[in-house]
Order: sequence, then C-alpha cells, then structure tokens
Amino acid sequence: MPDDIPGIHHVTAIGSDPSRNLSFYTRTLGLRLVKRSVNQDDVSVYHLFYGDRGGSPGTSMTFFPYPSARPGQVGTGQVSAVAFLIPEGSVDYWVDRLADADVDAADPFERFGDTVLPFRDPDGLPLELVARADAPDGDPPDGPVPERRAIRGFFGVTLSLTSAEPTANLLETMGFGETDRERDRHRHESDGDLGYVVDILEDPQAPRGRPGAGTVHHVAFQVTESDQAEWRDALIERGIRPTEIIDRKWFKSVYARTDGGVLFEFATKSPGYTVDEDIDELGERLVLPEWLEGRRDEIEAGLPDLP
Repeated sequence: MPDDIPGIHHVTAIGSDPSRNLSFYTRTLGLRLVKRSVNQDDVSVYHLFYGDRGGSPGTSMTFFPYPSARPGQVGTGQVSAVAFLIPEGSVDYWVDRLADADVDAADPFERFGDTVLPFRDPDGLPLELVARADAPDGDPPDGPVPERRAIRGFFGVTLSLTSAEPTANLLETMGFGETDRERDRHRHESDGDLGYVVDILEDPQAPRGRPGAGTVHHVAFQVTESDQAEWRDALIERGIRPTEIIDRKWFKSVYARTDGGVLFEFATKSPGYTVDEDIDELGERLVLPEWLEGRRDEIEAGLPDLP
C-alpha cells in the first residue's frame, strides 16, 4: 500500500463574477492570488488559485468563476462546507471583520471542542473558520489581515452523503481514521497539520446537490509522485474508476468519483506554483501550461478583464 495521505492539497469550487471572487478571497479573507490561469478543460474560464505566500499544498483554494453561472444547490453527493484554520483567539477579530465587510455569517458555535465561525462567500459557498491552539505558524501572505490572525490553510471539509459507510471505508484506507461522532456527523482525521479533517454528514433524506455557483467541484488530497500510481491502483481494486494520471503543470492529478458521488482528486505535492513564476510575482499575469501557450491570443481575448 502507498503511504497514508497527510491531508488536503486543494479544494476547487465554482464561482460566478471573477472580479468579485478575487476581491473577496484576497481583500476580505486575506489570501494571496498565487496563480492566474484557465480551466484546462474549458479555456474560456479563468482558474484562480488562492493560498499562503507560495500556495503551499494544504492552503490552496481554487475557483472556476463562470460569469454566467447559475446558482447551484449544496446537498448530498458534494463537499458541503470548506473549513479554514485560524489561530486560537482570532474568532472575535473575524466576527468583526466579516461584519464590517457585510459577509453573510452566522454566530460562532462549538463543534468537537473547537470554535467554528460559519459564513458564505458572495456566491453562497458555505465556509467555516475553525480556531485551534495548534494552528501552525505557516507562511501567511502580506495583506489586509494581520499575520497573527491570518488563515493558515485548510482545517478540512464536510462531505454530505446519504450513506457514510462506503466513503468512510475509503477514507480509512487513505489514512483518515474515524476519531469522533456527534449525532449524524462522523469525524475522520489524518496525521497532517493542514487539511487533516474530513467530516461526513450523513442524512438519507437530504436533497441531492446540484452543481453551480456556490458549490464545490472537487476536493484534492496530497500524494507524492512516487505513490500516485499506487493510489490509482488502490482505487481500481475498490471498484472505483479513476482517470489516468493527468499533467496539470503545477501538479499531476488522478480523479475519481466516490461511491457517495463526491469527486476526489489525488494531486502531487510537486512541482508547485513556483515552477513557472518567481514567488514574488505569483498571480500577477495569466500563466498557461506549455500545451496552451500557442493559443494565448485567442484565450486572452475570450476572458473578461481582471484586476
């Protein structure tokens, strides 16, 4: 068997207005735009990558912002919430910051002993901030949020499923063992320090999710390049039909639709976002993989303006 997976690599969601998306994740949440590219499967749409200063695995929230996207419906068969990790003692700061920005936020509450602040992005995507004393120092970007209050990366994700067991078994194989339960919420944790939590919210009666703006497209987990083929074989042995290994320039990917309907990706931790840009220049220009560079003029002409 390949090595256990330490945590989430990135989460990719669907948005609508790209300028609004950029403003919210950089100016309101204080993340850095670390890569400005296009959806390699639909080059008419941006692919925007946010994260810490270098876009380290475990910090990267990415978006396909379709300007004409209709709102989706969050429900079963999806990642139904994305949680970011913040330092202990930062909740009051974020309550005030989100209120000042007129963000749709609810009151903080306790879950599994942690303080959780739920809110939504401008497209209605459910997000959470989770305050922990063991939040790593990380490498927060220079920006509008003080370093001591800044988002460190992912805490984890919530999967909404009609039945927990098949996906729970897969998570166990991946190294995410079940550690706790609260009613219909099952917590699974890995040994990493970022993106190490996957909660399964089991509800046989919940409505099915519908893709669209404000929903997660997929969640990617960190693997090494040497282990990636073994993880693909392990998925096949479980009766899951993964893709071939796909070169995404900044990482290599294998995608697989789980039994519960959630799209998982197994993405390599290298080469990373600095393979084609200096770390101080990340996100400043449109970057294309070599196989799309010959279409640059056509691609740029089809994209909306972005600050």
